[in-house]
Amino acid sequence: RENFIHLCNPHLEKMKEDILYHFALGTGTHDFPTLFGDVKFVCVGGSPSRMKAFIAYIAEELGLGSPGCDYPNICAGTDRYAMYKVGPVLSVSHGMGIPSISIMLHELIKLLYHAKCSDITIIRIGTSGGIGLEPGSVVITRQSVDATFKPQLEQVVLGKTVIRSTNLDEQLAKELMQCSKEIGQFNTVIGNTMCTLDFYEGQGRLDGAICLYDEEEKLQYLKNAYESGVRNIEMESSVFAAMCNLSGVKAAVVCVTLLNRLEGDQISNSHDVLVEYQQRPQKLVGYFIKKSLGKV
Repeated sequence: RENFIHLCNPHLEKMKEDILYHFALGTGTHDFPTLFGDVKFVCVGGSPSRMKAFIAYIAEELGLGSPGCDYPNICAGTDRYAMYKVGPVLSVSHGMGIPSISIMLHELIKLLYHAKCSDITIIRIGTSGGIGLEPGSVVITRQSVDATFKPQLEQVVLGKTVIRSTNLDEQLAKELMQCSKEIGQFNTVIGNTMCTLDFYEGQGRLDGAICLYDEEEKLQYLKNAYESGVRNIEMESSVFAAMCNLSGVKAAVVCVTLLNRLEGDQISNSHDVLVEYQQRPQKLVGYFIKKSLGKV
C-alpha cells in the first residue's frame, strides 16, 4: 500500500461511519470509491470561484467537457468549501489561512483514503506577495518556512508544542519547473515560501489597522527573508506541506506573485491584469496534468 493514502489516526478504524461535516459528505451516505476512486490529481485553492474556473479549464484541456458546460458543486450541502470533479481531477477550495485549509485537508485526506485512491498528487494553486520578483512571476515552493524563516510548522496539540516538517516533493517541483520552461509564457522560479498567520502585521505591511514598526524595519525584514531564500509570502503552505508529508502524498505549491513587496504593500494592478496573473498557476498545473496523462 505504498502508493495509497496513509491515515495517521488509528481511531478511524473503530468508527462505523465517518462524517465529513464541512464537505456535507459521509461514508454512510455516499459511495466514496465510486464517486472519487479514479482521482489522481487534486488541486486546491482559496477561492470557490477560482476552483470552479479551474475545473472548467482542465476539462477543456483534457477534452472532457464542452464549452459553457456547468460543473456541479459536490459540496453543495454546505457553504464552507466547494468541490468539483472532472475525470481524474478534483478541484477543492480551502478558504484563507492555516485554520481553514487545515480543516479542509483533514476531510480531503480522509475522503481520498475512503475512496481507496492511489498515486495521488496534490497541488495548491494560488496567489501570493513576491519578494524581489516581478509581479506575475510564478513561484514553485521548495519548502515552506515560518515567519522566522524556519522550515517547520509549529502546532499545539493537547497543550504541547509539536514541530512538523514542511518540505515539499523535490522531484515534483522539478517536473513543474520543466513544464513551465516548455510553456515559455511567464517567469517561474523555485524558492522558499514564507507562510504567515496574518495578511498585515504578519507579513510586514504598513497599511493595516495596526502597525507599530517603521518602513526601514519592514524593508530589513523582507530583505532578510529574501537572503534566506524566500521568494514569496502566503498563508497556507506550511500546514499543507506538513499534512501531505504525514499522509504520504506527493505535494506542491504553485503561486503567482501579485506584487513585489520590496516596492509596496497594496495590490494596484487592474482587474484584467490580476485575472491574467491568476490564470498562470492554472496553466502550469493544467499543462503538468496533461503531460502526466500523455496528452501533450
